[in-house]
Amino acid sequence: MNTCVIFDLDGTLIDSRQDLADAVNWMRSQFNLSPLALEQVVGYIGNGIKLLTERSLEGSGIAVEQGLPFLKEYYHNHMVDNTCLYPGVAEGLTRLLDRGIKLAVITNKPHSATLKILKELSIYDSFDTIIGGDSGFPLKPDPAPLLHFVGKCAAIPAQSWMCGDHYTDLEAGRRAGMKRCFAAYGFGNPKDEQCEYSVSTFPEFIKLCLA
Repeated sequence: MNTCVIFDLDGTLIDSRQDLADAVNWMRSQFNLSPLALEQVVGYIGNGIKLLTERSLEGSGIAVEQGLPFLKEYYHNHMVDNTCLYPGVAEGLTRLLDRGIKLAVITNKPHSATLKILKELSIYDSFDTIIGGDSGFPLKPDPAPLLHFVGKCAAIPAQSWMCGDHYTDLEAGRRAGMKRCFAAYGFGNPKDEQCEYSVSTFPEFIKLCLA
């Protein structure tokens, strides 16, 4: 019986906090705005680049359309300056693939940035499907991209996994009827979403999948 696993990207497979914060603050500097603290920017991540920009400019009088090109430009050139895989990700993905499990990344991050990061960090080839936030599907928490991948794999949602660190991941997984695992080691916010499992490291999730 086919099983598939869907991963979020930021805060689940990769720690991208510093590069995102640097992009936000470079954008702000173009309008003579003071930098934001890392943790403040982290609280704005998870709902796509447009909302990240909007939140980062709130109260400044600068429109999203003005700031977004600056953020995109900087991030395109610096997205892997500090970004790295969480411990155990590369090995864990290999173990899942060795079991014949189909893997996907479904993220609200722009598709081109997602591809570049996965390639730079040498895990691009691990995934059967990669869906970014501008790939034609609604953003998470809409379950449409998850259901697309599950259907592509001819898998049963209740026997497949959604792993992520943000409420958007957990809600999308719930609405898709999938098993959900909260990546508590990440930097997202689960809000009121409850899930079946929570892990403090990536290898813990791999053990769950292979149990």
